[in-house]
Amino acid sequence: MATTTMPAPLLQINNLQVDFVTEIGTTTAVKDISFRVSRGEIVAIVGESGSGKSVTSLSILQLLPKPPARYTHGDILFSADGQNTVNLLTQTPEQLRDIRGNQIAMIFQEPMTSLNPVFTCGHQVQEALRLHLKIGKQEAKQKTIDLFRQVRLPNPEQLFRRYPHQLSGGQKQRVMIAMAMSCAPDLLICDEPTTALDVTVQKTILQLIKELQQTRQMGVIFITHDLGVVAEVADRAIVMYLGEIVESGSVQAIFSNPQHPYTKGLLACRPVLHPKGERLPIVSDFLEHDRPFELSRYAQLAPPPPVVYEQEAVTAKRPFIKVSRLNVWFPSKKNLLGKPVEYVKAVDNIGFEIYKGETLGLVGESGCGKTTLGRTLLGLIPPTSGSIYYDGTDLSAIDARSMKSMRKDIQIIFQDPYSSLNPRLTIGAAIAEPLKVHNIVSTSVGRKDRVMELLEKVNLKPEHFNRYPHEFSGGQRQRIVIARALALNPEFIVCDESVSALDVSVQAQVLNLLNDLKAEMGFTIVFISHDLSVVRYISDRIMVMNKGRIEEIGDAEQIYFHPQKEYTRQLIASIPKGI
Repeated sequence: MATTTMPAPLLQINNLQVDFVTEIGTTTAVKDISFRVSRGEIVAIVGESGSGKSVTSLSILQLLPKPPARYTHGDILFSADGQNTVNLLTQTPEQLRDIRGNQIAMIFQEPMTSLNPVFTCGHQVQEALRLHLKIGKQEAKQKTIDLFRQVRLPNPEQLFRRYPHQLSGGQKQRVMIAMAMSCAPDLLICDEPTTALDVTVQKTILQLIKELQQTRQMGVIFITHDLGVVAEVADRAIVMYLGEIVESGSVQAIFSNPQHPYTKGLLACRPVLHPKGERLPIVSDFLEHDRPFELSRYAQLAPPPPVVYEQEAVTAKRPFIKVSRLNVWFPSKKNLLGKPVEYVKAVDNIGFEIYKGETLGLVGESGCGKTTLGRTLLGLIPPTSGSIYYDGTDLSAIDARSMKSMRKDIQIIFQDPYSSLNPRLTIGAAIAEPLKVHNIVSTSVGRKDRVMELLEKVNLKPEHFNRYPHEFSGGQRQRIVIARALALNPEFIVCDESVSALDVSVQAQVLNLLNDLKAEMGFTIVFISHDLSVVRYISDRIMVMNKGRIEEIGDAEQIYFHPQKEYTRQLIASIPKGI
C-alpha cells in the first residue's frame, strides 16, 4: 500500500534561540521557540515591547546584523512548494536576496522609514518588480499601477509620480503593501502594520491584507500588541513574553479561555472592556497572583439607554475655557508676489466650552485638526481669527510677559516622550527646569525635593533622578513627561495622543495614573486621540472633529454608544472589539 507524504508547512521554526552579544555581555532575545505557519492561514504573534516578536520576524528574513545577533541554535525551515525545504539560517547572501521580496515579503511598522524619500512611490515598486521578475520598464510600470489599484489607492496613475512625503500615513502603508505583494510572495510578514493608523484606515488595511491573503493563498505572520486586531484577522495566535512563547492556539480558544497569566492580563486591561471610573487591571497583577479571567466579567459593556444630552447639567458652572468662532488656517498656495491665495483650514470656524475639572476627549482621524486645535488652545499656534478665553482672560489680547506667566498654568503631554525630552539632561534636571524658569522654587535643594515628590507621584523611584532618557522604557518616559507637566501645578493640560504608541498594559497604567492625579490635583484635561475606546473610558464629554469642524459634542457614553452623526458611527464601527 502506497504511503502519502504530508506536504511540509510553509514555515517551520524549531527551537530557535537568538542572542545579542555586546561588550557588556550577552542578552537572549528569543529563547528556544518553535511554531509553524501553513499556506493560507494567518498566524498572529502577540506581545509587548521586548517580548521578542520583532526579533523573530527579522530572523526569518535574516535582517538582524551579525554581530551583535547570534543564532545559538535552532532551524528556520521554509518550503514554498511543500516538497523542497531550505534552512534560512544556512542560506548565502545571494540565495537570501532571491527569497526576500520574491518568496517572503515584509511590511514594516513605519512606512516613512521603509520608503526612500528621494524616489517616487511608483519608481520604488517598479524597481522591485524589475529586479525579481526580470521584466521591462513599461510592463513594470503598468503592473505597479495595477497593484496600486488593487490596494485601493486613489488615482493610481497620479500616485505613481508622487513622493512618500506627499501621501498620508494610510496611503504610504498601502504603497508598502503593494510593494510586498508585487512578486506574489508565499509568506507575508506584517510587523505592526497598523499601529500608527486611525481606526478607519486600520480597518481598511486589515480587510485588504485578509482579502489578498485569501485570494493568493499566502501564509501570513501578523505581529502586533493589539489583541483586538488579532481577533479581526488571525486564525491562530502565539503569545510571547520575555522572549518565550507562553501560549498558542486558535484565536477563539485564547480569547475565550486564556491559560497563561500574561495572556489573561493582556486581555483584561483593555479600556474597551471597562466602565468609566473603574480602575484598569494591570498585567503584573495577573503575573504575580494568576487572577482568574472570566469571559463573562469582561464581556462587551452594555450600552446605557439613549437620553437627550442635557447641556444645562454641565453648563451650570461658568466655562473655564471658552472658544468662539476660531479659525486656524495655513497657506497652501501663494501667488508670484508671495501672497497666500489658498489655505488649508485646519480649524474652521468652531466654538465650544470646557468646564473646570472635566476631561474633554477630542477625537477624529489624522488631518481633522485636533492636534492644531490643542496647540492653539495653549498659545503654541496663533489663531487666524476668533477668540479663546482662559478663565475669563482673552489669550489673543495679552502681551508676551503675561503669556509667559500663564504658561505655568497650561501644559502639554506629547505623543512621543523621547523627542520631547533633552537627551543630554538627566530626568531630574528635566523635571526641575520649569521650576527654575518660572522661579517657583528658588533653591536647588528645594527643587530636588519637589522633583523627588513628583517622581513618587508617577510611580518612579528616587534613583531614577540621575538617569538619562535613553535608560528608560517608553512607558517610564511617558511618566517622566507627565511629572514634568505637573511640576508647576497646572490648571489645564492637553494630552496629545499621549498613550497611542504604548503597549496595552503600559497604556492601562498611564490612564490609571492620569485619573489618580486628576482626582488629587483637580486639573482640567483635553485628551486628544484617534482611539475612541480609550477616549470613552477617560473622558466626561467627547468632541468629534472632521475636516476642521465639530461633527458632534456630548456626554462620552452617549457619543460612544448612541452617536448621532454618520461620521462618528463609522469611527466607532472601525474599533476592533476583540471579544
